[in-house]
Amino acid sequence: MIDHEKDRYISIQTYMELLQCAQNKQQHIRTRQFLKDFGFHTLPFTENIGHRAAVYVEEHSLLSDMRAGDAIIAATAAENNLMLCTGNAKHFRIIKDLQLKIFKP
Repeated sequence: MIDHEKDRYISIQTYMELLQCAQNKQQHIRTRQFLKDFGFHTLPFTENIGHRAAVYVEEHSLLSDMRAGDAIIAATAAENNLMLCTGNAKHFRIIKDLQLKIFKP
């Protein structure tokens, strides 16, 4: 069950992207520890998320250059009724059913 007030969530896509940026095993360990220390939970890829992500790519990729990874992240937030916090507004602003919070990294 998702507790919108207390818990923090990331999509499985975000988790994989964080690990993909690591340059060594130690950075993998630090990334996992950071997520654990700050109470992040990884939300799985579901059939509904996959379907919604495909719709986002179909509807928005030609206008905003939306890629599959961003579509999965957006679909995960939308399917779980969560706000998406990002420093990359370009690919997400076009999605009308998305709760979006933009920050400057």
